[in-house]
Amino acid sequence: MKFLKPFYIQPRFFYAGIGIVMLFALSYFIPILFNIAQLSILVLVLLFFLDFLIVFIGKNKIEATRILPDKFSNGDKNQIILNINNNYSHTIFLEIIDEIPEQFQVRDFKLKDAIASKNSKTITYHLKPTERGEYHFGSLNVYASSILKLVAKRFTFNSGAMVPTYPGFKQLKKFELLNINQNALEYGLKKVRRLGHSMEFEQIKDYVLGDDLRTINWKATAKKNQLMVNQFQDEKSQPVYSIIDKGRIMKMPFNGLSLLDYAINSSLVISNVVLKKHDKAGILSFSRRIENVVVAERRSSQMQLILEALYNVNTDFFESDFSRLYASIKRHITNRSLILMYTNFETLDGLERQLPYLKAIAKSHLLVVIFFKNTELNQLINHKAETIERVYDKVIAEKFAFEKRLIVNELKKYGIYSILTTPEHLTIDTINKYLEIKARGLL
Repeated sequence: MKFLKPFYIQPRFFYAGIGIVMLFALSYFIPILFNIAQLSILVLVLLFFLDFLIVFIGKNKIEATRILPDKFSNGDKNQIILNINNNYSHTIFLEIIDEIPEQFQVRDFKLKDAIASKNSKTITYHLKPTERGEYHFGSLNVYASSILKLVAKRFTFNSGAMVPTYPGFKQLKKFELLNINQNALEYGLKKVRRLGHSMEFEQIKDYVLGDDLRTINWKATAKKNQLMVNQFQDEKSQPVYSIIDKGRIMKMPFNGLSLLDYAINSSLVISNVVLKKHDKAGILSFSRRIENVVVAERRSSQMQLILEALYNVNTDFFESDFSRLYASIKRHITNRSLILMYTNFETLDGLERQLPYLKAIAKSHLLVVIFFKNTELNQLINHKAETIERVYDKVIAEKFAFEKRLIVNELKKYGIYSILTTPEHLTIDTINKYLEIKARGLL
């Protein structure tokens, strides 16, 4: 019985059986078909046993391994590699069913291929996770059959593998953060004209044609008897915190990911940008409590600390406590910092409840409130209304979209910067705002 456990009859055998039954049925009207049907049964049985012997004789005729990455990048395509060796003396036809993690909810995953005798093949496919956590794989099942395809033998490999899914670290390569100043325009990052000078003095140097006349150092000029200018550099080692609201408003889905996951992926990318610009990067999340705190530092292990902290950020479905956030910032973030706050406000009333705390934070820090456009409302607004009900829906949608713009103006009134963006443009818009703030020397 153990020998027959991997034995599977293929659909082609049943199709042939149905054809023979039809021949028997037609033989009532065409007697000559009765002999043909009997012969067909004999041929089918012989071919069945021949196919069984071809496929089942020998051990370890198929060898396969599944190669998984150390971790998945959330919201990105992750490559899975299957290496398969054919030890049969003939071409083998494969049906591959990989038991992928339940989070993907894919019930019909199947790959088909053929491998020549004594040959091997590498097959790849991609998975795109939409939530962080542990992803458990089941068995890799390979069904091998000959050219007859009447029977198949199942081979089972790599049972019980697990891959953790982290925030979208693949976006770090996408934005080419090691060379962000040179290639940024390719990804929608804007050049921002520098206004004035940074306050961090670097050195006094000889004047050359093109230097700003306002930077002439008259004392050094008089001493050297030639024009000398002050040279400045970008102010470095400034703290930049990504603060993520993980209340229930951030659970809203968009293209498979929640707003919370978009905020987490953006925080990871902007933290890397901050470190590449020689500033200090830190994060924290808040809802009822302040959690996942990584103090803003500039050290070699900072990105790994941020990645591990973001891995465990999950919504608690409660309303976020901005008063607790303000108290924590006042107590623990003592130096003036750039605070990128990822949250969402759907109405002006929702903002006004939290505005006193935002104003209090903005007194000591440079606060940028990042919230999201409702793209589904935009689709409703742009769609032509053909019924009275659609007109009402369109008017209400326009009201909500208008309130989003009012929120931007309300924040601006109190000197609070804001980014109103769509989830897919969140990372680019956040980087642009950070680079603009650096270029203008606002921090």
